[in-house]
Amino acid sequence: MSATPLINGLPLPPLLLRLLAANRWQSPGAARVAALAPWLGYPVDFLTLEQMQRETQSLLRLVADQRLAQLFCATRQSLTPAPITLPWLDVERAVLIAVNRFAGDDVAIVLDFRTTYADPRVVASCGWTDGLACLSWRTAAPTLSVCVAQLGLAP
Repeated sequence: MSATPLINGLPLPPLLLRLLAANRWQSPGAARVAALAPWLGYPVDFLTLEQMQRETQSLLRLVADQRLAQLFCATRQSLTPAPITLPWLDVERAVLIAVNRFAGDDVAIVLDFRTTYADPRVVASCGWTDGLACLSWRTAAPTLSVCVAQLGLAP
């Protein structure tokens, strides 16, 4: 890979690119994923570069519908003057890296570039909890490198 791939206009972190190139960005198993984000509650599939592109574009299209954006706690920073913070996801600064295995489960793990580009925070959807009538987002790991270590995927 000569040029850094961009998804959603965001440069993928070198660590993720190394894992993808070595075919190590694979699910480490349900127990490790559950240890990272126990609130997910459903299995997720780790995405290839092409799948990341496709799924992230789908998320961008989804939030074009204001009702769905509200339901999935996702918005665009360019549409609001106030900073977007968790439990909301800023889709303009997000890349999906793992998504629900089964249609309708509506769970995902996302790189959240609101922190840094080189080693972004990792957030995961937190479905329909805390009395909320929408999906929300929680920190699964403070950085991608911590996430990778917790999952046992380090190259």
